[in-house]
Amino acid sequence: MADNQAIGLSPCTTPGTMCVLGIDLGTTSVKAALVMETEQGRIVTQSCSRETQAQADSPAAGAQGKEQDVQKIIKALNECLAAFPQEHLQRVSRIGISGQMHGVVFWKTNQGCKWTKSGTGHTFQPGEVSHLITWQDSRCSSSFLSSLPQPQSHLSLATGFGCATIYWYLKNSLRESGFPLDLLPEVGDPGDIAGRMPHDWHGIPKGTEVGIALGDFQCSVYSCMTERTDAVLNISTSAQLTVPMPLGFQPPETPDSLSAVAYFPYFDGNYLAVAASLNGGNVLATFVDMLARWMAELGYEVLESSVYTQMINAALAQNATRLSICPTVFGERHMPEQLASVTSITASDLSLGHVTRALCHGIIQNLHSMLPFQHLKEAGVKRILGSGSALSRNEVLKQEVEKIFPFPVIYGKDVDAAMGAAMVMLHRR
Repeated sequence: MADNQAIGLSPCTTPGTMCVLGIDLGTTSVKAALVMETEQGRIVTQSCSRETQAQADSPAAGAQGKEQDVQKIIKALNECLAAFPQEHLQRVSRIGISGQMHGVVFWKTNQGCKWTKSGTGHTFQPGEVSHLITWQDSRCSSSFLSSLPQPQSHLSLATGFGCATIYWYLKNSLRESGFPLDLLPEVGDPGDIAGRMPHDWHGIPKGTEVGIALGDFQCSVYSCMTERTDAVLNISTSAQLTVPMPLGFQPPETPDSLSAVAYFPYFDGNYLAVAASLNGGNVLATFVDMLARWMAELGYEVLESSVYTQMINAALAQNATRLSICPTVFGERHMPEQLASVTSITASDLSLGHVTRALCHGIIQNLHSMLPFQHLKEAGVKRILGSGSALSRNEVLKQEVEKIFPFPVIYGKDVDAAMGAAMVMLHRR
């Protein structure tokens, strides 16, 4: 979604029309969407996205820590809502919320936020709140994770998961072991109401229903998957490839830490088979940052946006390369020790086009190694819905998807966690 982009007309002002606000608190940006259902179908009346620029230092974990400033995240959220017309927000009857999965944030009881009156009603700011420790956090080593109690779940524990982070803090603050269950939220069903707005908020009425928080991944899939024969490929900060499991499927009772595919709970008791890679757009961003730093060391200052454009153009002119890049700069949950590597280096394959082409190929090939084409075919997949900011603006990635996964690929589908969160609340009975 583009910043402050208004979509459609103004049907939210029609008397009797129910509007739902969907919010997605993502890794790099906050998104909000106003959605309504009409006789002609679902309509997005307004949408907005703001980069959070929330990365923060981690005094406790150093370079292994990946933390974000909650103040900056909420600031971006308030900016999004301030960009929407008040007359639209006044008709919001429900709010659906999704966010980046697995991380953890702490707050003091009854001191998590502070409400203040502003020119457009009330707004809130974080109060006594810790940094958000994100899914990208790598402070929990493999040896530390192996020392923890085995989860009573089909999903394995990994660094960046909130429960593992809490154990890390327990150990490193010299407290006795024993997980503090009182810190965990109550688990409810998607669409359940967590509570009601205690104040009006940017014109949203006091008493508006707020749904329980949902995973951004499941909400993204919910926003676009219309057939059980669809697979969804999302490449944003990270990358995921998913396909629905057969109705009635139940995952194994114990986790397989070496499996590249995890079974994520979905709506209505269903499950998704997911290849959830830690390496997606963040790999390309790391490459761009490296090139920009090299240029700076050579005495040339360049904009990272210019570097990105030039390297994609160079790769488009280079249809193939013998250069091979394993892009796992950030490891993988099923292989946390695996790092990135470059092989098959020849003097003729060292241009920017060759390297960028090999990097894009490596990102898609890594996903294919986790959930191969043949498995998708056996699952009855007939098409792939491609989404995510890193995929949508990168023609080289698209070309590599179509080479490695020979299915029809549809890009630009409404795949958006804010949209999905709104749809869940819209469809709630």
